[in-house]
Amino acid sequence: MARMAFAVGWPLAEGQPQLPLVFVSRHGETPRTFSILSELAAKQPLSPTQFSLSVHNAVIGLWSILRGSTCEMTALAAAGDGFEQGVLEAAALLAEGAPAVLLIVTEEQPPQVYGPWIDDVPFAYALGLLLTPGKQWQLAPATTAEPSRHGALPHGLSWLKAMLTGCDSFTHTWMRRTWNWHRQL
Repeated sequence: MARMAFAVGWPLAEGQPQLPLVFVSRHGETPRTFSILSELAAKQPLSPTQFSLSVHNAVIGLWSILRGSTCEMTALAAAGDGFEQGVLEAAALLAEGAPAVLLIVTEEQPPQVYGPWIDDVPFAYALGLLLTPGKQWQLAPATTAEPSRHGALPHGLSWLKAMLTGCDSFTHTWMRRTWNWHRQL
């Protein structure tokens, strides 16, 4: 997971002053955690390093060390709409005066044993965005009466597809939360 996060985030941060970072992952280091649990079940010694890298904020800790960054960093363990929650967190940082915020959303495909419970990660992915203040887009939350299932793509990738195809408005729904995206013309 850290490798994917760094692959999409590092190029965006190059040449920039230190940037606040918002890191979002719903499931975190599931493959690493499963490996630790398997070792525990087999009564094998556990690696402190593996454990320290399995926690949700390990990626931002590594980022801070490797980049020498002392900026504000947030790790969100969010639901299926974590992309939008990350955008809101970044917008709050921008509203507080940050000139730009790095948003990284990433998921690893969980081990097959989690299949009955985790079905919203069709493949491993990472999305990195350098967000700056502006008024080009509006994001408005709403609620829905009926819970919904997730779409074919995770929200961040669905958003990217909408951007690349020139959509001016679209919605993402997760459970009872709907996120309305609208381009301000």
